[in-house]
Amino acid sequence: MEEEKKLYPVKFCTLQDDYPWGSEEFKLADLGYRDSLIREGWLAGNSLAELMDTYLDRVVGDNVYEYYGRQFPVCVRVLHVKGRMPLRVHPDDETAAQRYDFLGKEKLWYVLRAGADARLMVGFRRDTDAAEVYAKCLDGSIEEVLNVIAPHAGQCLHIPAGTPHAAAGDVDILEIGESSPMDFCLCGWGEEVHPDEFDPALTLVDALDWIDYRQFRCEPSASVVEDGAENGFSSNRTKNIFRPSAGKGDAPGSERLLDLPQLRVDRIPLSTPLQVRREVGPFLLYSCVKGGASVQLPLAGGQQLDFPVKVGETLLVPAECAEFVLGPTERDTILLETTVVRNDADPYIDPSAAPTLPEDAE
Repeated sequence: MEEEKKLYPVKFCTLQDDYPWGSEEFKLADLGYRDSLIREGWLAGNSLAELMDTYLDRVVGDNVYEYYGRQFPVCVRVLHVKGRMPLRVHPDDETAAQRYDFLGKEKLWYVLRAGADARLMVGFRRDTDAAEVYAKCLDGSIEEVLNVIAPHAGQCLHIPAGTPHAAAGDVDILEIGESSPMDFCLCGWGEEVHPDEFDPALTLVDALDWIDYRQFRCEPSASVVEDGAENGFSSNRTKNIFRPSAGKGDAPGSERLLDLPQLRVDRIPLSTPLQVRREVGPFLLYSCVKGGASVQLPLAGGQQLDFPVKVGETLLVPAECAEFVLGPTERDTILLETTVVRNDADPYIDPSAAPTLPEDAE
């Protein structure tokens, strides 16, 4: 019998959608309406959905597969904003599952580049309510109650469920989020919204009962000077940070940007090669935001296979690639490492879960 082929690190063909405000590039997607195709190697031409259907837990790891089944749990895209994108909001996992049978959409925005006129609108600068938000979304004046942030390259922001957000001006953003189409359009600023950008069923009215109307705050950080101008904030919001930190990451010198059951993201400044040895565990995504790097897999006889990742690319290292070297190919390389760490199987997906009848429930 022919020996089973081993999976290898893969990159995907970029899928681009153009809108009046700019464009979005899907670097890795398993969304049904957007499904990434593998670029290179013996798997080239297969979609991410086909990869998951065939290789299952070998791609994502046992625990991730037990929770998500054949759905790859993460989506990576780059937003190239040249105008003002529509204001949007996403639900949490529970709301999305109960009402729409989808995942929610926790997400991280990482600023790749920002022009002088760039601004982000994230959450409310003060407490508000559904009546005020509804009226201001309809007349296009909702920016009056939003936090307006002047970003710069290297900043990042966790956008929790229920938080309205948008970008405007000249700015490029790497978005890492749950694999879900659950973005609701709240306001088009008086302009016609492109019919392909949002599901017409996901409307402002549908979102009113789960939007978070409280003043939006980030976690405090002792390293941040509490001054709006010095930290890239407009006068609408001061004494809050724009770049959250969840502590140290797993790699030497790395920083954990986000640590949730749905997403774990580390920022790795890669100056020397890192040896990675692990049990067959969750997949790893490497998104290169500066410089360049290579994942090197060992072969028999001391040989190795190199899988490069350049600026703007995302590389998927399958779970069964348990040992490799992550090395820089350019100076000042920075990678974002994304994975999912779940220890709780979803009973709706887990085939080993015991059946429960209504009369068994307490």
